[in-house]
Amino acid sequence: MDVLLLAPGPGVATRVPVLSCRDALRAGANVEVLELDSDSEVDDAIKRASEDEARLVIAGGDAQLRAVLRRMVRRSLPRGGERPAELPSDRTVPDLPAVGVLPLAPADDDLATKLGLPRSPSDVAAAVLSGVDRRVDLLRNDGGSVTLHGALLGGADEHGRPVAWHARIDVDDTPLSDGTEPLLACAVANADGYGSVGGLPLVVTADPADGVLEVGLALPARPARGLFGRRRAHGEIEVRRARGRAVAFTIQTDDGVPVTDDGADGTVTKKRTWWMERGAWAVYTG
Repeated sequence: MDVLLLAPGPGVATRVPVLSCRDALRAGANVEVLELDSDSEVDDAIKRASEDEARLVIAGGDAQLRAVLRRMVRRSLPRGGERPAELPSDRTVPDLPAVGVLPLAPADDDLATKLGLPRSPSDVAAAVLSGVDRRVDLLRNDGGSVTLHGALLGGADEHGRPVAWHARIDVDDTPLSDGTEPLLACAVANADGYGSVGGLPLVVTADPADGVLEVGLALPARPARGLFGRRRAHGEIEVRRARGRAVAFTIQTDDGVPVTDDGADGTVTKKRTWWMERGAWAVYTG
């Protein structure tokens, strides 16, 4: 058995957890550590693993895992508009090969934790050598990237207070916001672990293997009208939730909206759609 241990970024290959995992893997496999610093190097490693039937282990955090899976998706997409007959009707990419995940920093909210994966180098090595894996959902978006566990849209001022923005949001064919209301934050989630706004959690039932995404939208609450026309406040924040296969944002705020996607910061300026790829990738679980 051959194993490629991918260590994205300079200096990662010599870190103690990487070397410990390498040594543990050598109990049952031929192991090579590759330090990758560009998309082309990741592409070469993925191609080599496919041709040699080698198992992959990705060292680092969610950003490194996401970067490798993004290139795996790019490589696996059907060429020339041809759709393979064996591709499930609710998928645009074929099954990606399983990968091992080696976290390099303690964290209680990373993907390894959310998926209940082994964390120590020896346990990760044992899981990879066992070959036992679990298929997990993947989110793709029309920005050309992938999302493993979720994205959070919305920003804050210098005092940490949410800054209002406007967007039309549709989950499948159902509008969650028509674009006229001020919005505070919106989570597109494939796993739990997202924060709350005004004490209310944005998502509560996200499952990384149920084939649907969950959307949680926070906005200022509308006071309810009571007897004699008086208005009654029901708290300062309202949260709307929906589940589906896809969510589309049409941004109506001139400067766009900040987004944190699997920990990577960016801005959505016009439109963005996320859709579900059910069970598209897999992780070694042991």
